[in-house]
Amino acid sequence: MSFSGKYQLQSQENFEPFMKAMGVPEDLIQKGKDLKGMTEIVQNGKHFKITITTGPKVDKHEFTLGEESDMETVTGEKVKSLVNMEGDNKLVTTFKNVKSVTELNGDTLTSTMTLGGIVFKRISKRI
Repeated sequence: MSFSGKYQLQSQENFEPFMKAMGVPEDLIQKGKDLKGMTEIVQNGKHFKITITTGPKVDKHEFTLGEESDMETVTGEKVKSLVNMEGDNKLVTTFKNVKSVTELNGDTLTSTMTLGGIVFKRISKRI
């Protein structure tokens, strides 16, 4: 299953508590909570390029499945991460005590990030 495509955020749960737990300043949380971000994924075999645009902020991640890569957290901190595929539709990684799962079902992309007892869920639709 190919993840390639553009996805528009439809809904999210627990944005504010998760961002607070990650250490994002309150003013940035308030600015970002109602923005409907766009995610673009380009998949070439095991190689992924992901661009997330939220208002004026653009985050880019590039990685190859099964290989350690440099990532950036929501606070801008650089971390090492290893992304693996579960089945043919789930990307899974863990960094800084956060478990991240991105699952594609048809045209729905569901991203779940878990930190402690806080589960931040984003649901996007392919456009």
